[in-house]
Amino acid sequence: MGKRVYNFNAGPAALPLSVLEQIQAEFLDYEGTGMSITEISHRSKPFDKVINEAVERTNRLLNLGEDFQVLFLQGGASMQFCMVPMNLALTGKPVEYINTGTWATKAIKEAKIQGKDVRVIASSEDKNFSYIPKDYTMDEEAAYLHFTSNNTIKGTQWAKFPVVKKVPLVSDMSSDIMSRPFDPKPFGLIYAGAQKNIGPAGTALVIIRKDMLERVPENLPTMLKYTTFAKENSLFNTPSCFTIYTINLVLKWLEETVGGLAAMEKLNQEKGAILYNFMDQSGFYRGTAEKDSRSLMNVTFRLPSEDLEAKFVAEATKADLVGLKGHRSVGGCRASIYNATSQEAVLALVDFMKNFAQKNG
Repeated sequence: MGKRVYNFNAGPAALPLSVLEQIQAEFLDYEGTGMSITEISHRSKPFDKVINEAVERTNRLLNLGEDFQVLFLQGGASMQFCMVPMNLALTGKPVEYINTGTWATKAIKEAKIQGKDVRVIASSEDKNFSYIPKDYTMDEEAAYLHFTSNNTIKGTQWAKFPVVKKVPLVSDMSSDIMSRPFDPKPFGLIYAGAQKNIGPAGTALVIIRKDMLERVPENLPTMLKYTTFAKENSLFNTPSCFTIYTINLVLKWLEETVGGLAAMEKLNQEKGAILYNFMDQSGFYRGTAEKDSRSLMNVTFRLPSEDLEAKFVAEATKADLVGLKGHRSVGGCRASIYNATSQEAVLALVDFMKNFAQKNG
């Protein structure tokens, strides 16, 4: 095996090494079929087993119960920005959004394009999206309330989700799905691009409460209706077979190696604490998110100057610490420490950061 680096990419992102090794070991002959997982029919018994296992593991890990259906759709989370209002808006009722930065902003734009009655009930734009809004009033008659659970670009995360009485929550959980346990009951729909925390690119995991399927209008294009995929166990057309197979292996790792989402949350909290505590006392690195809104998935920070940031990223890459450049829209630096990023990787990063600060401070 060639050299492995410490991977802090924001997505496509690090995958568990044991999962990659299993993929490698069975890549040419999947479970005695004599074919690769990338070659077998999506209509075959072996693939049926893969997708059903992935659904069952999602159900168990998130404790979904009978009320939800798990789907795997193409087009990434970005396709969900338009599918959610298209499928779930109700005539005469507003759709409500909370704007916490780039991806929430894009979701709002897609609902507006469709002429929906979009109401942005809270936004953290006044402070460059550096915090999660706490003060907002919801319309109890709204069709749904949409929020982005974790913001990869701004490094903020909802510590506690909005509390609603009867309005279904809809959340883009692309960058923190499966990183912690939560109560799914208030959610009408959850969606997540796979390529950050649960697999490679190519699929969005969509978890829809079954009563939401009754809202889907008949006159939508077939491929843009949740009902199309719900009826066919996500097999209406050829799904992203390799991605779903890998997601199943990652979920197996989460269940059997890590020990479930409570154990995963503890590991994520420990990794986050190591990095944030170091930054806070360094006098050299400055976190960009307000402390009570900090993400345990994407740690965003600045150095004293942009020249130093460029030098930091370049030297870190040479030291096998890869993917630390901030998003092009905001600059700075970002360490994405998703589930599969080990504590060893975080400790190696902190060591490098200490040395860099000593030499350049």
